[in-house]
Amino acid sequence: MTTAGNEHTPGTPTHMTRFDAIYDRPDPRSYFEVLGPLEYQTPHHAQSVFRALLPLVGLPEEAPGGRDGGEPRATVLDICCSYGINAALLNHHVTLDELYKRYTSPRVTRLTTAELIASDRAYYAARRRPDAVPVIGLDIAAPAVAYGQAVGLLDTGFVENLETAPPSPQLYRATRGTRLITVTGGSSFLSARTFRPLLKGRRELPWLAAFVLRTGSYQGIADELASLGLTTEKDTSRTYRQRRFTDPEEQRYALAAVSAAGDDPRGTETDGYFHTALHLTRPAAQAAARPLRALLG
Repeated sequence: MTTAGNEHTPGTPTHMTRFDAIYDRPDPRSYFEVLGPLEYQTPHHAQSVFRALLPLVGLPEEAPGGRDGGEPRATVLDICCSYGINAALLNHHVTLDELYKRYTSPRVTRLTTAELIASDRAYYAARRRPDAVPVIGLDIAAPAVAYGQAVGLLDTGFVENLETAPPSPQLYRATRGTRLITVTGGSSFLSARTFRPLLKGRRELPWLAAFVLRTGSYQGIADELASLGLTTEKDTSRTYRQRRFTDPEEQRYALAAVSAAGDDPRGTETDGYFHTALHLTRPAAQAAARPLRALLG
């Protein structure tokens, strides 16, 4: 995941801090050291939403088998997965606050990367949930994906940029059992080019749950996916804090961009934080049978 700028109206502030460097490290300590003071929290909000959605998605015939010959488990594809943070929260008895404390603790900061990987394998294995599901990671940051696989957070990972090239045959085959695609960061620089090739030709289409910054529009992606028979609903009942602004210029940018997108920043971005909105994309018949507001209670 990276933080990128959005399309903007001429004459409005355009500043948005980038954090690309924290995804090119061999382990996630810089991620937590940098984002902790900014109270980055989208994965925390997503944790409960993704768990609520997983039992509701259908399971295709080609889904991987479950434990001991039981029911098959839905596979999750996490796009812009970085170090596997969403997989850590989805499949383990841990919270985002606990991870911030762990990776910034004096004991962990003294470890080598190899020592940290060994420690993390044991840490997550001891906290694995009995209802854990396979997670495939996709990101352009090779070190982050490699770490997620090394510690067992990602069942498999792919370093590909679908904005510039179609998915490899290996990625397309690996995701054939995917029932839920998740995005908690990066939606501002993704387009339908990332999603359409993964979905085209599937007998059963997965759900896509994306937390989208209110500074940009998701409409282009939603319109393209509609051509595949998918309906996108936006949760208008609430927004979710993403992180604090790094400086006043970034806040001015956000206030102008949110207003230009047709939303009201009062009580949200005016309070000093970027906010996201949840967008859920599903086959049209499933969306009609049970609207998003019913899923979220």
